[in-house]
Amino acid sequence: MKAISKVLHQGPSINTAKKALILLHGRGGTADNMLSLADRLCNSDFYIAVPQAVHNTWYPYSFMEEEERNEPYLSASVNGINELIAQIAQYIPKQNIFIAGFSQGACLALEVSARFATKYGGIVAFTGGLIGSKIDEGKYRGDFQSTKVFISNGDQDPHIPLARSEQSKELIEKRGGDVTLKVYPGRPHTITEDELKFARESIFSL
Repeated sequence: MKAISKVLHQGPSINTAKKALILLHGRGGTADNMLSLADRLCNSDFYIAVPQAVHNTWYPYSFMEEEERNEPYLSASVNGINELIAQIAQYIPKQNIFIAGFSQGACLALEVSARFATKYGGIVAFTGGLIGSKIDEGKYRGDFQSTKVFISNGDQDPHIPLARSEQSKELIEKRGGDVTLKVYPGRPHTITEDELKFARESIFSL
């Protein structure tokens, strides 16, 4: 089945860009809304690709449900994003490809990159964690080779339990990632200026 209905593009052409950013929207979000986030994360040298999920969601239920409940949508989304990475990697090496997302998109960014771990440019999960009722280490392959990974969350987020972000940090570190987890007390389910600033300076090195 098809998980991506379209992909929006911004910045220089894929043939000339040296770096790329894939941005993943949250549940009910849109690719159009995510485009504005690119300008707040990276400079105009980046090729930007923002996929739109079919029906505005990457999978129907909570990311902490049994995976079977979210199938076949979850597998279609994981495969769709992995295929998008592969398409971009024909022109821009994976070590220069960055993946970022918010909420459901953050969970998908972590899940895809950890299942196919390699040296990426960087991974940013604005309020996210690995997917499943529990973390199954057997799903994850490869080596992040010290890829910088930024995970953020609130201490009482209503959708993404902090404990899952903490467990995700541990798993990604086992697979060779250089992970920073920032916790924001009392923060609502959103992206703050501090998170954007940290991502720009620590992941995108701007």
